[in-house]
Amino acid sequence: MNQKGFLSAAKCFFVVSLFSGVTFAEAPSAPKPNSEMKKILNEMKLKGGAPIESITAQEARQQPTPADAVKSIMTDKEKKKEQEGFSKIEDKMVQGGAGEIPARFYVPEGKLPMPVIVYYHGGGFVIASNDVYDGSARALAKGTKAIVVAVEYRKGPEHKFPAAHEDAFAAYKWVLGNAASFGGDPKHIALAGESAGGNLALNVAIRARDEKIQMPVHELLVYPVVGSNMETMSYEKNKDAKPLNKPMMAWFMKNYLNSMEEAKDLRINLVAANLKGLPETTIITAEIDPLQSEGKDLADKMKQQGVKVNYKNYNGVTHEFFGMSSVLDEAKDAQKFAARELKESL
Repeated sequence: MNQKGFLSAAKCFFVVSLFSGVTFAEAPSAPKPNSEMKKILNEMKLKGGAPIESITAQEARQQPTPADAVKSIMTDKEKKKEQEGFSKIEDKMVQGGAGEIPARFYVPEGKLPMPVIVYYHGGGFVIASNDVYDGSARALAKGTKAIVVAVEYRKGPEHKFPAAHEDAFAAYKWVLGNAASFGGDPKHIALAGESAGGNLALNVAIRARDEKIQMPVHELLVYPVVGSNMETMSYEKNKDAKPLNKPMMAWFMKNYLNSMEEAKDLRINLVAANLKGLPETTIITAEIDPLQSEGKDLADKMKQQGVKVNYKNYNGVTHEFFGMSSVLDEAKDAQKFAARELKESL
């Protein structure tokens, strides 16, 4: 076919496609935040801060966080209410993978002993802390009437993979052996984690299964980091999203991993791991999040391998939304959903 014939055929195909419903593939459009989420994102923008992927890990740890934006929006009444409902909140040292590490114990009001939730915060294995994720830990403790042990862990680039993973597992074993000493019920222990912390929580459950130690009764994984494919539909839609985007995820991996080849390790690429025999799992994802696709993929893979899964996606909200219940309705709903599923197992 000559050039003229080719152009004519292409024109005919285009015309036919308009009437037949056949269309050319289009790049997915970025989803839009709802009004409450947009208010939080605007507050984050006002606080400034350099793009995380353009600075060092040490500089990134000093940047304004989504939690800072939420605190600026919260009323004094909301701040006071967040503090209520606890008999004590205290920091202690627990066993990590290479010595002691800090952990924060959230003990809600009520009769002891209580079930225990071992919680791992997010931050891409590089940034953030229990202070940044305080809202999530508080909500889980109050919503489930369980003691939440929020574990700090070593982070990259100072402590490369698998340092955080070793700390997470060692802390879980410490809780198993010491739950009674802080008013916990050693027979009713669950795991929870957000983002990178969701990766750690799932790894702990897999290792507990493989090493034949006491399994958690439930896992809560909130927008977990569980894949190494950065070309998924949600990565494409949300490549420029805030507060998490595609360049940031590459930056996190570069800072935590010894080499990018380790992204294929089944402790990072968990969607390819053996998931059989794991406890009931609740997975929560956000629409405006590069990690949404892999969270849904994990839910599907777990179901295929016989794990009971409760999956829920929230539209109109971003990565990090879970701890924002003081100012975001979707976070309120997600926390209630998570607490309900956890309580049934605890």
